[in-house]
Amino acid sequence: MFDKTYRQRLEADLAQWEADGVIAPAAASSIRNALPPLSPGINIAVVVAIVGGLLIAAAFLAFVAAHWTEIARLLRFAILLAGMIVAGGLGAWFAASGRSVLADLCASIGAIIFGAGIALVGQMYHLGDDFAGGMLLWSTGAFAAALLTGSRGALAVGLAAACIWTCMRVYDAPDALHLSFPVVWLIAAAIAFAWNSRVAAHLVASAVLPWWIATSLRFDLDGMQPSFVLANGAALLFGAGLAIAAHPSPRAQRLGSVLSIYGAFSLAVVAFLEVTTVDDIIRFRTGTAPAQPMWAILCGVAGVALALASAGVTRRAGEILAGLAIGLVLVAAPIWPASAAGEPWFAYAALLCAMLCLVVSGVLDDIRPRIVAGWLGIAGVIAGITWAVKGSLLRRSAFLAMAGIIAVVFASALNRMLPRAAR
Repeated sequence: MFDKTYRQRLEADLAQWEADGVIAPAAASSIRNALPPLSPGINIAVVVAIVGGLLIAAAFLAFVAAHWTEIARLLRFAILLAGMIVAGGLGAWFAASGRSVLADLCASIGAIIFGAGIALVGQMYHLGDDFAGGMLLWSTGAFAAALLTGSRGALAVGLAAACIWTCMRVYDAPDALHLSFPVVWLIAAAIAFAWNSRVAAHLVASAVLPWWIATSLRFDLDGMQPSFVLANGAALLFGAGLAIAAHPSPRAQRLGSVLSIYGAFSLAVVAFLEVTTVDDIIRFRTGTAPAQPMWAILCGVAGVALALASAGVTRRAGEILAGLAIGLVLVAAPIWPASAAGEPWFAYAALLCAMLCLVVSGVLDDIRPRIVAGWLGIAGVIAGITWAVKGSLLRRSAFLAMAGIIAVVFASALNRMLPRAAR
C-alpha cells in the first residue's frame, strides 16, 4: 500500500519535472525502468475470497463444535490434523499461483487451528493445566509456520500467543522478571529484519508493549510507580529504534524507523501518564519503596545513550533533540518525590520541554509521526496539569501562562536564527 502511494507521487513528480524541463525525458524513463515491479495488491476478488474462506472455516468449526461430544477422540484429533493439512495445502497452492495474500491467510488459519488443537487435546486427555505453557507451545508452532511460509499472519498469531504467555507468567510470578519473553521477541525482531517487511516490523514493535505494561503493573504490589517504569521502556524502544535506523542497511532502517515511531508515541503517552497517575488524579502508588527499579533506570539510560549515538552517526540535529526529549521525560521521575510536599513545577516543565523537543525533532528530521506524537504529548501534559487535583488552579494557570510566554519568546529567537528559506 505504501509503495503504491509512493509510486503515484513519484510518477506525478516525474511528469511535472519533465514538463518544467528540470529533467530530460530519457532521465525520467531511466528512473521508471530502475524501479522494481509493484507487488500485486488486494483487489475486490481477493477480498471476497478472503471473506468466503473465513465463512467456510467458521462453518466448519461451528459444525465440529456442535457435534464435539459425539465424535470419538481419535476422530477429533484427525479432524484437527486434517484442518492444518488442508490449510497448508491450500496455502501452498495459492503461493504457487502467485496469490500471496490468500497464501498468507491460509498459513494464519493453520496457525490458529494449531493453537485450538493444543487446547482441545489438552482438554480431551486431561493434560496439565499449565495454560501459559500451552500458549508458549502455540507461539512456537506459529513462529515455525512463519519461518517456513513467510506468513505475516502466522507471525502475528505467534506474537499474540507470546504476549498472552508472558502476561500470564508475570501474573503467576510477580516477584521475578520474565526475561524469557525478550528472548522470544528478539527472535521475532530477527525475522522481521530478515524479511525486510514493514508489516512485520509493526507487529514486532507493538508486541513489546504488553510485556512492559505487565512488568510495570506488577511493581504496584511493591509500591513502585508504573508510569516511571513505562518511561524507561519507552526510552529504550525509542533510542534503540533510532540507533538501528542509523545503520546504512535498508533492512535496519525500515525496522528501526518503525521501532522509533512506536517509541515516540510511547514516550508521549508516558508523559501524560506521569502527570495523571503521579499527581493524584489517578492514584497507583501505595507503598514507600523506590519509584523505579535499578534495571529499569539502566534501560532508560541506555535509551538516551543510543539516541545520542545515533545522532552522532547520522549528524541529524533532530535526533539530538529526540535524545533530549527522552532524557527530560526520565528526569521528571526523580523530581516528583523531591517535590512531594508541594507542586512539582520542575517536573511539569521537564515534561513540557520534552514534548516540545519531540515536535521540533520531528520537524527537523521531517518525520511526521514524531511530530504527531509530540503534539499529542503536549496536549496530554497540558490537560493533566490543568485538571490535576493537587494544588491551586490559579497557580497552574500562572504556570501555563509563563510556559506559553517562554515558548513564544523562544520561537521568536529561533525564527531570527534560522535562515529565511528554512522558516
